[in-house]
Amino acid sequence: MDDSLDLRQLEAFAAVISAGGITAAAQLLGRSQPTITRQMQDLEAQVGFPLLDRKGRRLVLTERGGLFHAEVERHLASLQHLRSRAVGILHGDTPALEIAAIPAFAAGLLTQAVARLPDAPGIRTHLQAVGGEEVVRLVLSRIADLGLCSLPLREPGLDVHFVVEVACVAVLRADDPLAQHTTLPLHLLADRRLITTANPYRLRRHVDDALRDAGLSRRQPLDTNTSFSAMGAVRAGLGIALIEPLTPTGAPVEGLVVRAIDQHLPFRYGAVTAAGRPVSALTLAVFAALRTVLAETVPGAVISAATGDEWLPAARPDAAA
Repeated sequence: MDDSLDLRQLEAFAAVISAGGITAAAQLLGRSQPTITRQMQDLEAQVGFPLLDRKGRRLVLTERGGLFHAEVERHLASLQHLRSRAVGILHGDTPALEIAAIPAFAAGLLTQAVARLPDAPGIRTHLQAVGGEEVVRLVLSRIADLGLCSLPLREPGLDVHFVVEVACVAVLRADDPLAQHTTLPLHLLADRRLITTANPYRLRRHVDDALRDAGLSRRQPLDTNTSFSAMGAVRAGLGIALIEPLTPTGAPVEGLVVRAIDQHLPFRYGAVTAAGRPVSALTLAVFAALRTVLAETVPGAVISAATGDEWLPAARPDAAA
């Protein structure tokens, strides 16, 4: 593969996927159809593998093309951010507050915190709701001023300003018979379909461990990539969700109730910035406001200073020392 990639080829590739075809991409970019076709052919020649397959009249991503497209989207987003900042610098605009947060925070709690700032209506804010790994990438690359992500972290180069620990909760339909319990015994879920988030190394690991320790198994499990999606599945009658409490607190869904469970399944989050980079007064104000919102609205939330071991996975109680 060549050492450099042509930006116009990458833009053509992204446009083809976004618009759904060569002709639509040409119209979107204001280029001719033959130009887009040639740029796509040149890009495939440069990367050394096919990006698209034709299925009837449709173009679909190849497996490698899908992986490459995700990287192209990140690259183009970074360039767009750079263009925006250049325009702002030219006109003397105050830089926007750039925040990257996992959906659990972005769903509501974070915006509540920003709304508490004294000059909130006048603060230009750009909030990206992304996965934890992408939060880390955006903060490390200096695209985001601050980030909120799941712990543990394994990447160096971040300062953890504070840690939040919360206990997993059950989300049920309000008309579910189990909703009568203030604290839901875990064993009552033995015959129920359980909905959890999909990452087996984070929250779902705690859930699976607890169920196994209680002699239970997940029957016909349903995994989602966000807690909000899990709540939607509950509302549709697909089961009971075992998720973190931040999402249902920040973005409650009508017809659902939240119940504590009788086992402590902890999950931790960190507020991070890039190490060695000056932290603005505005960023510190957001962190302070968020701590207040968490303390006031999330029952049982434990907020503490970073201890230095946030890079390591939490060990199970029965793990060898």
